[in-house]
Amino acid sequence: MHDIQDVTILLAEDDPGHARLIEKNLRRANIKNKIHFANNGQEALDYLFCEGEYADNKNPSPMLVLLDLNMPVLDGYQVLQRMKADERTKRIPVIVLTTTDEPREVTRCYELGCNVYITKPVDYEQFAEAMRKLGLFLLVVMIPDGG
Repeated sequence: MHDIQDVTILLAEDDPGHARLIEKNLRRANIKNKIHFANNGQEALDYLFCEGEYADNKNPSPMLVLLDLNMPVLDGYQVLQRMKADERTKRIPVIVLTTTDEPREVTRCYELGCNVYITKPVDYEQFAEAMRKLGLFLLVVMIPDGG
């Protein structure tokens, strides 16, 4: 198990405004972890698997993925499916952060292996508050060793 401070957070989010808001409120909740941003599903997978522009990366510390479902190139479902099907990434915790609260979508994400599903409130203040609560949650969560 790793101290949460050693964990890199991969934020896969194509909306720059949402990405900034998520980061700002995680920082407000005292999350000091390195946050890597991917603005589409393919970039997220390249980062996780050290492919494409990340081919020279040595997989850093253990990771936690904050995953939006509605992204270009590959969507969050495809990212989740690939992660959970691969021995190298199947234990990485995935928190889905999306605007969709459709019960079928929630079920599908859990069936694909997400650990937590959070609906992003449309209202700015509620969204900010939800991200602060997520930050508090991350302060107490335990992350398994990778691989």
